[in-house]
Amino acid sequence: MKAVVFEQFNTFPTLKEVPEPTPGSGEVLLKVAGAGCCHSDVSVFQDYTPETGSHTKPPFILGHETTGWVEEVGPDVTGFKKGDAYIVYGPTGCGHCPHCVAGQENYCSSAATNKSLALGLGRDGGMAEYMTVPARNLVPLGDADPIGAAPLADAALTPYHAIRAAMPHLNGGGKYALVIGLGGLGQIAIQILHALTGATVIATDTKPEALAKAEAKGAIPVMSDEHQVENIRKITHGEGVDAAFDFVGVAPTIAAAQASGGPGSRVTVVGIAGGKAEYDWYSKPWEQELLGVYWGSIPELYDVANMYRHGQIQTEIETYSLDNALDAYHKLVDNKLSARAVVVPHTKA
Repeated sequence: MKAVVFEQFNTFPTLKEVPEPTPGSGEVLLKVAGAGCCHSDVSVFQDYTPETGSHTKPPFILGHETTGWVEEVGPDVTGFKKGDAYIVYGPTGCGHCPHCVAGQENYCSSAATNKSLALGLGRDGGMAEYMTVPARNLVPLGDADPIGAAPLADAALTPYHAIRAAMPHLNGGGKYALVIGLGGLGQIAIQILHALTGATVIATDTKPEALAKAEAKGAIPVMSDEHQVENIRKITHGEGVDAAFDFVGVAPTIAAAQASGGPGSRVTVVGIAGGKAEYDWYSKPWEQELLGVYWGSIPELYDVANMYRHGQIQTEIETYSLDNALDAYHKLVDNKLSARAVVVPHTKA
């Protein structure tokens, strides 16, 4: 079968023929419906080294945002019907620590010694015609479109997790939420905030077209410029936002999130750009929390899938055939995508 393979560090992936996988004990073989192209993939093949990429050692098939149809089940697997559509929960932990047992494999206690981070990040993922998945990592999609659902596995699950964790700051009337960075995750975060909270959503970015999309989703747009924080605080009548979500993660965006928050607010850094945060006793709001998050849990992916089925989350995608998958990655690297790229090896179950 054809697959997009990450073969060595600091090297662009290749499209090549590889053996079709066979499901082992506890696994399901999926006929891939859609596989999303994510900036995390770019970090893996462009930025990581043998030292920094110890959990993503090549070679392996990329693709950690995957949906597909059941093709075959392995030994001891029951309850799956051929042709049914599922979304893949990517993180793969040890399977037996308290976090993994609770479905939080993203926070596996043995992460430091695990051989991989996730399906598509250290072990074979879904950027191929077929993939094998542990049965417990499959979340049903019902009759929802599996191709449009592919990005939900990360681009919706991660903001959902961040927002759910911040709900104590957003419960009640007159609350304000700030979304910084209006790419794929930021645009979905706006939809999740509207679905889960009554908060007024403020959205900020440097791109007018991204701001226009956010405004169409019901957010108040604020251009990211020298007046950004001032304008945000005007909208909140000087009180600051109750929760800020930074989907960029560079030092200036983290600082803007902190400066835009009110007393007791929460700043969640979701973006993985590696920016450093600063703190001093005199200038930061009292009791402001600052934390980072990583992906989400299996139960949360069930929630995300339900929201998608009920139309509370919509994705914006550009589709590519598997033969053109490398073109999608080149466009991602060159920042020439207008929506999430989804590779579609098959159009039907």
